[in-house]
Amino acid sequence: MSSSHIFWPVLAQVFLTLAMYIVLGARKAKAVKTGMVNRQQAALDNRVWPEDVVKVSNNIANQFEVPILFYILSIVLYSINAAGTVAVVLAWLFVVSRYAHAWVHVGSNNVPVRMRLFMIGCVMALAMLVVAAWKLAA
Repeated sequence: MSSSHIFWPVLAQVFLTLAMYIVLGARKAKAVKTGMVNRQQAALDNRVWPEDVVKVSNNIANQFEVPILFYILSIVLYSINAAGTVAVVLAWLFVVSRYAHAWVHVGSNNVPVRMRLFMIGCVMALAMLVVAAWKLAA
């Protein structure tokens, strides 16, 4: 497996983030079109948006938390020549957990399920860190 394969899950994670922006735009447009929110009020106060918009907005904010560490770890693994099969599988597992997390977050928003999915992603990022540290220590 080529070490550049580590970038496929990175691209998938970027796609998820961009997809959430599209979902946010669609939900905001629907809220304005159906009169659920006043556009002028919403421009000054995010609290006026309906719950389905807030869920997506919160998920987008979440895409710039742990995923940033994932991006850094992916680049580190690639740059130190440690982006082998184990690292790539861990990266894919991280991304799958993020897709599942986003699905729950913008849907049912079941917090216990969402927390488990979040923790799976964190464990995958931690495992990627261990792979990088192991390679550096060797």
